[in-house]
Amino acid sequence: MKWLLGMVAGLVLAAGVSAQEIAPDVLIKNVSEEVLDIVRKDKDIQSGNTKRAIDLVEAKVLPHFNFTRMTQLAMGRNWRQTSPAQQKVLTDEFHALLVRTYSKALTEYKSQTIEYKPFKMQATDTDVKVRTEIKQPGGKPIQLDYYVEKIGSAWKVYDIEVGGISLIINYRESFANEVSQGGIDGLIRSLQAKNKSGEAASVKK
Repeated sequence: MKWLLGMVAGLVLAAGVSAQEIAPDVLIKNVSEEVLDIVRKDKDIQSGNTKRAIDLVEAKVLPHFNFTRMTQLAMGRNWRQTSPAQQKVLTDEFHALLVRTYSKALTEYKSQTIEYKPFKMQATDTDVKVRTEIKQPGGKPIQLDYYVEKIGSAWKVYDIEVGGISLIINYRESFANEVSQGGIDGLIRSLQAKNKSGEAASVKK
């Protein structure tokens, strides 16, 4: 779970800085360092205060995800079987599941650091990959890559790769299994149960 801190840190905007003013790699770097500094100083988060961590994620992270596209990609071809009402519920529940996962990661922060890899993009690019690496004392570094798309004037994250494994593909396998066993409504019930119990999802490493 520790590597998830990098996800959170890389997706939070610093106060007064808008996404259209800077390139996506600069945005991720600037705000990562600011959030790490906040977490280092927040004893409540470090001691496991999940509510405080959730508040931080809700306020700072969520505006920079494209949750509709993330949910659609995670559902794969099963998305075509869903009604508009089901799509909304699935998106809301997936949103809540990720919030809990990222919030738990914040409470587990110790002394990780982030290395930012060289980045190139053309002025006309609207879909880019930002590469970073999480350094862990006493452990192997973890590759953490962001897939970011431009919607209007804002950059939104729609997938993350951890050690070469896509977050979306990981969930796609899980969601497909749920749908095959209980249909779309079965998947919805499963997500609602996990969120109600406060379960933080795990991602394959």
